[in-house]
Amino acid sequence: MKKTMWMCAVLVSTVAAAVAPKAALAQESRQDVSLSATYLFAPQVNGNAAQLNTHGYLGALASYRFMLTPRSALEANYGFTQYRDTLQNSRATYQIHTRQQEFSLGYVYSRTYHNFSPFLEGGVAGVFFSPLKDYETTTLDAARQTSLGGMFGGGVAYELSPSFDLRVGYHGVVVKAPSFKVSNSTSAGSDYNTGRYEVISTPAIGIAYHF
Repeated sequence: MKKTMWMCAVLVSTVAAAVAPKAALAQESRQDVSLSATYLFAPQVNGNAAQLNTHGYLGALASYRFMLTPRSALEANYGFTQYRDTLQNSRATYQIHTRQQEFSLGYVYSRTYHNFSPFLEGGVAGVFFSPLKDYETTTLDAARQTSLGGMFGGGVAYELSPSFDLRVGYHGVVVKAPSFKVSNSTSAGSDYNTGRYEVISTPAIGIAYHF
């Protein structure tokens, strides 16, 4: 009888040991959402005798991640900011108050070291450059442009609790520099089109919630 009881106890312990990790994995958070404050900046762009200067400003970045494995995830982002662009060539200079919206999808690879989780990401992005017709915009000819390109970045998350992380990182997109279809000749849209791509950088800091 005692032998039978010991065998049952060993069997129960073995089953419990096998099931516990699976239960813990099932209870792990597989999704998270985050909201970050950003600061946008971009280098000067020159080409075709035209020049674009971006005067950076604060913005926001909202992200959603779905974990495929403990180290890899799919991510969707929406970024929003407003700033001032300066278009210039040998004939004239225009200021354009710009509203920028970004939609991007990508893959995220991360590792975990105690409370720190560094990550790298990359994917595709679409950026909408919309001129605001207010006192900061000095031409009424500016029109909205859409540019497709790539998204990349990286950073680190610090676990504040099982549900919340502090996330600090760099988020960037590579897209064709806008000209807002502005022209001061009969060749529409050509005078301020640099024909170049630019890297738009948005360092970010925010909070992520896991669920």
